[in-house]
Amino acid sequence: MIRVIRRIFLWLVALALLAAIGIAVWGPAFVERRLNPVTMPDAGWPVSPKAQALHDRLVIGDWHSDALMWDRDLLDRADRGHTDIPRLIQGNVAVQVFTTVTKSPRGQTYGQNATDAPDNITPLFIGQLRPPSSWFSLKERALVQAKALQHAADRAPDQLVLIRSAEDLQALLAARQSGAKTVGAILGTEGGHPLEGQIGNLQVLYGAGFRLIGLTHFFDNELGGSLHGQAGTGLSDFGREVVAQMLERRMIIDLAHASPQMVRDVLAIPGTRPILSHTGIHGRCATTRNLPDDLVKAIAQKGGVIGIGYWADVVCGKSPTAIAETIKAAIALMGENNVSLGSDYDGSVDAPFDAAHLAALTQALLDQGLTETQIAKVMGGNMMRYLAETL
Repeated sequence: MIRVIRRIFLWLVALALLAAIGIAVWGPAFVERRLNPVTMPDAGWPVSPKAQALHDRLVIGDWHSDALMWDRDLLDRADRGHTDIPRLIQGNVAVQVFTTVTKSPRGQTYGQNATDAPDNITPLFIGQLRPPSSWFSLKERALVQAKALQHAADRAPDQLVLIRSAEDLQALLAARQSGAKTVGAILGTEGGHPLEGQIGNLQVLYGAGFRLIGLTHFFDNELGGSLHGQAGTGLSDFGREVVAQMLERRMIIDLAHASPQMVRDVLAIPGTRPILSHTGIHGRCATTRNLPDDLVKAIAQKGGVIGIGYWADVVCGKSPTAIAETIKAAIALMGENNVSLGSDYDGSVDAPFDAAHLAALTQALLDQGLTETQIAKVMGGNMMRYLAETL
């Protein structure tokens, strides 16, 4: 009898191990396919020879991808999600901001989310078998993703290089002008909560290569109020301290997901020049995810740039045309020198094309009547100018 019980126990242990292995191998991929769909037709979006030729001449930059969250090797072309280095190269992208996602409230909405709500990212990281140090520390969770990006760059410097300064940017652009296809990566974090309320951790993140910090995400944190939080507050004292030290380090302040009062507080601080990395234009797509137009315009007037997203919740459509119409509305609101791209690729959103098929957007912008000069600015020129002036 004891032998039978022992045998049953061993079988149960073996089945549990097989189940755990199955979840680790197939679970995250299943989740990513479900959360990051591409709504492109099977035949692709039509791109004329004229649009493709223009696209191939552009210097293209994008302010927001969450690909690091999914624990894929960025050097491999994936059959899911939106972004990896081979697809960025195919899409002629010169600079991509990769943000680290560290916490996301379960059942999150664009309305109100509680700071203490259960977290979606913890089970994802455990299921992906990420290092245990990242399972219960938001700082370590950001650093693990940063290390993955650096490791990819170390293994393939001809394909991927980290940009930490304006000099790094200029070197990349010069190399690309000479024929290189290297993608420049800028490291950012989606929300300042990996600081864990400790100002000393800002230097830790900076030392790990972070050059952009979104102050909040889907919940209020130690820095202040989120657009989707409960308090509606502006910058906290800690948030002001973080902003001041970011200015000293020439780091990029991102106001995506910030409450309206936080936006006003940041803009009121002398020397700030924040961006809005991924958004739509409320006057064209009146959703709670999009900040009021007057605040978006105020960010532009302070010298910032606005990254237009690709997903339906912010552009009110699932086609390149919807994105192009939003870009046209953004130009009408704030001028052609302050509009850029902020896809939110791999951020649990839909997209009408992946990075490899970005030429569909160039075609849509031509169809909307934008000039080649305007298209060059929006697709990357404005972002490169901003980075050269602020990093």
